Amino acid sequence: MTLDHLWAGWRSSYLESITDAPSGVGEPTSMVRQPPPGEGSLFERILTLDDEEGCIVHRGAHASVLLNAYPYTNGHLLVLPNTAVAALGDLSPDEHTELWDLVRRSVAALEAAYRCEGVNVGLNLGKAAGAGVPEHLHAHVLPRWNGDTNFMTAVADTRVLPESLHSTWQKLRAAWPAG
Repeated sequence: MTLDHLWAGWRSSYLESITDAPSGVGEPTSMVRQPPPGEGSLFERILTLDDEEGCIVHRGAHASVLLNAYPYTNGHLLVLPNTAVAALGDLSPDEHTELWDLVRRSVAALEAAYRCEGVNVGLNLGKAAGAGVPEHLHAHVLPRWNGDTNFMTAVADTRVLPESLHSTWQKLRAAWPAG
């Protein structure tokens, strides 16, 4: 029996972000950048970065689309209003309209870029519902394929991602549907 190694370079960035562990020397670097410190929600601060540094796939007047820095699968997008609100009822009519239009366009971009067999769209509203950033609602849009869950996900709580965030960002920017 052999031991197979899986490379998940983004995991070290994630682990460092939740612990005091220093970066290892010579580790592969991730595209994930910490947002600048300051006022505003995590997502509002990410939106102050340039598109590549912030993994921003699309910017709209009232809502934007980002890559999830710690994705469930390649192409995992977050669609969010540009200003933090915690609940759907707190969205302005313009934010509501643009948010759902961007969800629709995100699905189209994923289908074009990844030829996925399905797409999950969902929101975790509030901490009790599993929201990681409960003060800034966001919709998750993920490509799915038949058989894309396996023992790694179910038993080892591990995701295997075949491409870097930078490659995913480039692919989705190129596939983003017009207006």
